[in-house]
Amino acid sequence: MDGELIPRAAAPVVEAALGRSPVVALIGARQCGKTTLARQFVAADSPNYFDLEDPVSLARLDEPMTALGPLAGLVVIDEVQRRPDLFPVLRVLADRERSPARFLVLGSASPDLLRQSAESLAGRIEHLELTGLQVAEVGAEHLDALWLRGGFPRSLLADSDEDSLIWRKSYIQSFVERDLPQFGTGLPAPTIHRLVHMLAHFHGQIANLQAVATALGISETTVRRYLDLMEHLFLIRQLRPWHENLRKRQVKRPKLYFRDPGLLHHLIAKNTMDELLTDPRLGASWEGFVLEKTLAEARPDQAYFWATHAGAELDLLLFSQGRRIGVEIKRIDAPRRTPSMATALRDLSLDALYVLYPGNLRYQISEQITAIPAAEPFPTDTTAHSAR
Repeated sequence: MDGELIPRAAAPVVEAALGRSPVVALIGARQCGKTTLARQFVAADSPNYFDLEDPVSLARLDEPMTALGPLAGLVVIDEVQRRPDLFPVLRVLADRERSPARFLVLGSASPDLLRQSAESLAGRIEHLELTGLQVAEVGAEHLDALWLRGGFPRSLLADSDEDSLIWRKSYIQSFVERDLPQFGTGLPAPTIHRLVHMLAHFHGQIANLQAVATALGISETTVRRYLDLMEHLFLIRQLRPWHENLRKRQVKRPKLYFRDPGLLHHLIAKNTMDELLTDPRLGASWEGFVLEKTLAEARPDQAYFWATHAGAELDLLLFSQGRRIGVEIKRIDAPRRTPSMATALRDLSLDALYVLYPGNLRYQISEQITAIPAAEPFPTDTTAHSAR
């Protein structure tokens, strides 16, 4: 695989967004490929390209209206979270009659963290999230490598597992010592390193934040604040529970997932496939990997998990185009219908339930339950189930 030659599925999505919105924000984890994608539209040496980690670009934007106002065509501003004061300027430029320019801004923080974009550019900006490389982009034959190393291009495409590991170690160090401090965090770096490593051991579970706080000698409120910040910076996902109006006690706390499996495997010290396949956390790792793939492909309106204290559960509950889709993720050879699946179908009024597993054969488990190989694209056609 050659990272420069892998076409990104998001490219036509970005192009379409630029055709309808004066400002498009392409957001996602640092080094997930946003810059490479943006340079397909505007060359790095173009006067229309600004990299806010480059001192020259920063100097050019000392007077942002003077620098940006005369430009025509597509203008790219990379690492925009470093200059949130630019958003009001972009609003003025986007509101010009027959504006000669459109703006693609790249950021490594969520819109919630960059509140200025939502407030200053309401009605003018479209947000798109870019993930790491996906199975559909690299090919199903590279599924195991993608699971082990994760989707960051420099990790996945490294010459060896050792080179990939060194990159991931560096990424976590930079995240703790550079990315988090940009947003005013106050804990010392060694404490944050310990926090990140402790959280990795709760991957796929409901984290015991009180135990984490006690072990680190900080408050549970502080742990929650860091969790939210890590989520806004795309390191973790806090998957919220869905509460149905049932006469059952339902789980009400979120599950914690590390969004990139390669970073997770570094943090739990499982850096070869042999090490991973013999680890008791194998199932949780696989679940998180397939969960992120599913959300990237399905792009649902909303996503939750569901669980009751009696033991019924559903890994993903997707709301999409007015339908309720259930997803179960299994690392077994031949999934079968379980009592938990039947309960979820009945209690949640699911339109369909898909069981994603590592096999190669798609088959019907029952009228409403379909087993699908995890390497296949997730069904997004609203008629996909009824047509089978």
